[in-house]
Amino acid sequence: MPFTGRAALLAAVGALPVGLWDPSWTGVLAVNAPLALACACDAALAAPVRRLRLERSGDTSVRLGEPARVTLTVTNPTGRPLRARLRDAWPPSAWTPGTEAEASRHRLTVPAGERRRITTRLLPTRRGDRHADRVTLRSYGPLGLFARQGSHRVPWTVRVLPPFHSRKHLPSKLARLRELDGRTSVLTRGEGTEFDSLREYVPGDDTRSIDWRATARTSSVAVRTWRPERDRHVLLVLDTGRTSAGRVGDAPRLDAAMDAALLLAALASRAGDRVDLLAHDRRPRTLVQGKTAGQLLPALVNAMATVEPELVETDARGLVATVVRAAPRRSLIVLFTGLDATPVEEGLLPVLPRLTQRHTVLVAAVADPHLAAMATARGTVEAVYGAAAAARTRTERQHTADLLRRHGVTVVDTTPQDLAPAVADAYLALKAAGRL
Repeated sequence: MPFTGRAALLAAVGALPVGLWDPSWTGVLAVNAPLALACACDAALAAPVRRLRLERSGDTSVRLGEPARVTLTVTNPTGRPLRARLRDAWPPSAWTPGTEAEASRHRLTVPAGERRRITTRLLPTRRGDRHADRVTLRSYGPLGLFARQGSHRVPWTVRVLPPFHSRKHLPSKLARLRELDGRTSVLTRGEGTEFDSLREYVPGDDTRSIDWRATARTSSVAVRTWRPERDRHVLLVLDTGRTSAGRVGDAPRLDAAMDAALLLAALASRAGDRVDLLAHDRRPRTLVQGKTAGQLLPALVNAMATVEPELVETDARGLVATVVRAAPRRSLIVLFTGLDATPVEEGLLPVLPRLTQRHTVLVAAVADPHLAAMATARGTVEAVYGAAAAARTRTERQHTADLLRRHGVTVVDTTPQDLAPAVADAYLALKAAGRL
């Protein structure tokens, strides 16, 4: 990198023969007058940084794991050409580790009175809002002996949305939903379902669905088809307390819960149900209500993007009170929380009857896949102790799940990869049984 200002002058002077060195500045300037003049000219010809105009454009939102591109337009209104090195500063979480230096630094040349665009490629590693910091420019003279440096604040925000990996399961769940809706020959009947139409009997149909009156009027056996009730209310509740901050693999439990909530929201909205979202710990963090099917997913991912786990104990009483206000009529309450014994037994169970007496409740929890491997480990003293600890943890989770089931709650407890499809299957099972 070229030296700047006085440093360049001193470096050049230090390279002179010893006999020509004068320790006084007067002597230095006398001997090196041409170099001093070159530096002064270089400084005069470097474009001033403060007078530059900078503007941003580009992506304002991106899914986690996908790149975002933000364009910076640099306008040079001065009469001098700009030769510069530029650093576009963003928070560390806006880049993949180790790539910031390459992605944020640019070389730039802008002729006098013109403008140029440069693009910064971000690859965020966390959800949430990423705010641009300062843009720092170092403007060089034509000889590279002198540089002017300054910074501009050019505000810009990129919102990093949940990745929604579980959308790959949506086609298979929709196929199952069409079966429940009576759009294929595989039809089910459950308590609380609605009559749809009559069709001819085929081997394998439930004989209880035969309509004998219609059969008497025709030359073939007629059966009734049923479709699950529609326009039901589904409230997705994210527990954002301390248990949601625990990391399973590379991500906190809350991220797996969000992914499962998005798949269930997409499925339930296609089923004709109304879906709302609540995130709560000590207080409500976000509430999404009253969105149409077309607005639902964009509203949910936008609301979830800035929700982070809070290192506080969830106020179960306040959570239940907020749920009751948000769902005044009978609804399916899907609570994404942990199965830790103490928070459930001391916090949730005492207030759970307020929900179960009016609503259908489904509790979804993220299990650690490493517990299964630990439980079977042998060979060393540490492995045996680890296996005992894993077996005890699994037994405690099973006991907590059994307590919830005794209160009429449907419990899904599985690994992050399987949570989303398992919750969707539980919803379809409840819908097929007419329990919504």
